[in-house]
Amino acid sequence: MIQQINTSEARVYVGTYRKYNDGSIFGKWLDLSDYANSEEFYTACKKLHDNEEDPEFMFQDYENIPKGLIGECWISDNIFEVLEALEDMDETRKEAFLIWCENGHRKLSEGDISDLISDFDDDYIGEYKDEEDFAYEQVEQMDLPEFAKTYFDYEAYARDLFSGDYWSDSGYVFYNS
Repeated sequence: MIQQINTSEARVYVGTYRKYNDGSIFGKWLDLSDYANSEEFYTACKKLHDNEEDPEFMFQDYENIPKGLIGECWISDNIFEVLEALEDMDETRKEAFLIWCENGHRKLSEGDISDLISDFDDDYIGEYKDEEDFAYEQVEQMDLPEFAKTYFDYEAYARDLFSGDYWSDSGYVFYNS
């Protein structure tokens, strides 16, 4: 299960490599919600470290930012668009989306967020108790006589479904595109 992320509270502790190498971790937590875009954010970082001519920012810690959007020395160019899109999602959909991204299907830091969400919508099936529960739903949608369903091996069917066309993680089921 993925850690709950409250994107409206995304924040970064911004220091510089120069200060760090000089033995100081001086910096400040900056709330990303205070900035409309990367340009405003970097302007605030420069103002914070205006005692350095050309500060090399070091993002020493961060909170409520999905994996793949930030590293020690970089922040994705589209972080503000991604955080805004995630803010518009309900918690269940957001969790499923982040699981989908983290399973190597797409990188949050690359491409257009609208395209990414559209691809996710194409792959996302729903939330289920387990893979067998999904298989049961699939069988219920088939035009089988009730007596045939009593003989159906849902566990084996689930194993077959998830060895090819589908994958799951933390109860979320996705089409394997």
